[in-house]
Amino acid sequence: MGNNIKKWFSIGSKRVVNESCDSDKPCSCKSEKTNDGFDQVLNAQTDRRNAIQKLTAGLLIGAGAVSSSCSVSKSDEAKEQSDLDWEEYFKGNYKLMTDEEKQNTVDRLTRSYELRTGKKINMSAAGPIDDVLYGYAFNISKCQGYMDCINACVEENNQDRESQMQYIRIHEIEKGSGIEFKNGDDTYYHEVPAANHFYIGTQCFHCDNPPCVEVCPVQATWKEKDGIVVIDYDWCIGCRYCMAACPYDGRRFNWKTPEVPEEEVNKNQHYLGNRLRKQGVMEKCTFCIQRSRNGKNPACVEACPTGARVFGNLLDPNSDIRWIIENKKVFRLKEELGTEPKFWYYMD
Repeated sequence: MGNNIKKWFSIGSKRVVNESCDSDKPCSCKSEKTNDGFDQVLNAQTDRRNAIQKLTAGLLIGAGAVSSSCSVSKSDEAKEQSDLDWEEYFKGNYKLMTDEEKQNTVDRLTRSYELRTGKKINMSAAGPIDDVLYGYAFNISKCQGYMDCINACVEENNQDRESQMQYIRIHEIEKGSGIEFKNGDDTYYHEVPAANHFYIGTQCFHCDNPPCVEVCPVQATWKEKDGIVVIDYDWCIGCRYCMAACPYDGRRFNWKTPEVPEEEVNKNQHYLGNRLRKQGVMEKCTFCIQRSRNGKNPACVEACPTGARVFGNLLDPNSDIRWIIENKKVFRLKEELGTEPKFWYYMD
């Protein structure tokens, strides 16, 4: 365990690559180039169908913006909305943005929401906290299958109510059968806990070596310095390669625009977390980035009535998560794959 903790101190180191250099070692010939949103949209490698779709979408947005700006019948708010849509379409990938650009896109999104609904949201672009690497532990002996964690996650992260999308799964498995999810049930509807059964939860495990990141063709998903694997929803093209690559069933694809009643929208949001998503993109657990980067536990941890969930900083030797890892008999799922999930299971 000690070796793994030491290894995580190096997480988040930035690697700058120059295509003209074959060496992975630092050298004077390496430099970093950041494309703006226009370059990223129009120069991104893509197939013919996607290229036509992108160009068509851009032309439609542009036509709408021109129409609104030139029409005397359009209200000032409609013109402003068109300008916001145009600027948002050509913004860059979030991880390539400067802090100022990140704040600009957050400001545009909050203003756009206000124009559409007349309501205000509080959106953050807060980055990783120094010397923090998040980890999670799940006590199998304490979970009773109540699913309070799922309900809290849905509400906190503005998940689609109609499709009942859920980032967390609670599996009911018969004792003595081992941890075989194929023999478990995650859609049970009966009084819990059921006799002779145990319960185990799964979600995104925020791997140190995430296969989902490796397969994304447009770099719409990546691992942040604090270990949280995030998604830029506006950059995701919905190819679902990451969904296929994840060995833990941690990702969800929304086939339609998520619907959340206005009175139920959680208005405390993060750009990389629980902001309202568009149709046709991947979603998943983000360790409630809007909460964790504000010094709070994820919603599922606070909602668990039995204390089966523990969240904390792996780099803090005095944290509860470190104590559990170092003093309990812990294990992780599919460790042989080398994904290094930052999600441990244990029993009292």
